[in-house]
Amino acid sequence: MSYPRQFKVEPGTQVKLAELDPAFKGHHEAHAAAAAEIEHYSERLRVLQELLYAEGRRSLLICLQAMDTGGKDGIINHVLAAMNPQGCRVAHFRRPSPEEAAHDFLWRAHRVAPARGEVVIFNRSHYEDVLVVRVHQLLAKSVWSARYERINEFERALTEDGTVILKFYLHISSEEQLARFKERLDDPTKHWKISEADYLERRFWPQYLRAYEEALFRCSTERAPWYVIPANHKWFRNLAVARIVVERLEAMGLKYPEPTVDLTRIRREYHAAAAQ
Repeated sequence: MSYPRQFKVEPGTQVKLAELDPAFKGHHEAHAAAAAEIEHYSERLRVLQELLYAEGRRSLLICLQAMDTGGKDGIINHVLAAMNPQGCRVAHFRRPSPEEAAHDFLWRAHRVAPARGEVVIFNRSHYEDVLVVRVHQLLAKSVWSARYERINEFERALTEDGTVILKFYLHISSEEQLARFKERLDDPTKHWKISEADYLERRFWPQYLRAYEEALFRCSTERAPWYVIPANHKWFRNLAVARIVVERLEAMGLKYPEPTVDLTRIRREYHAAAAQ
């Protein structure tokens, strides 16, 4: 089964994250066995992104969501770094700034959505407004529960304007998260990443799982599907995301645009003359 089919949350499907194996690694036993395949998809990403940029008619939005240490930065560094920065950028969704908080909750997402020809990666995303606010009861249920349909409408509008949307939930276990926290404690170069809040948030693990499950159920659509990616093995996470992105870009039938000048005349009047 292809990765897009295997990990896609089909519209209307109720996902139970506790029943999905975050340590799944497909037919590869280890990173070394998958290295060539990972490199292949990285190279294809490089080619396809150039085609998207050159064509200049459509765009790609990639949303990354995960528990802390789930691998959002890892995906950006190891998979999407294959793309040319000229046509690719990352938007971060941290605690809303005073300016962002003064607007509609989707305002900050819309203002950083991709332009035609561009790839944009949301490191966290507009889904924070049905995750954190729900878990920590920052808003009344009547407020955040109405946001699912508004998110669907927002994504529908983007796709109708030529944006392809892929949404990835990077699925790790609570035990794997704790092991990654310990790696940060043991590595002086990662001490700056340590926050007491990260440990305190672990108390809300079940609540976050329920919040993610509802977001996946309510907002995985044919236009903007969610994919649940097993992420305990970083190398498999990278492979799965890269493969899904590549297959979706290939399905777009991207082509270089036709030249806007007379190439025969250019060759005759400029290139041939310069060669004399």
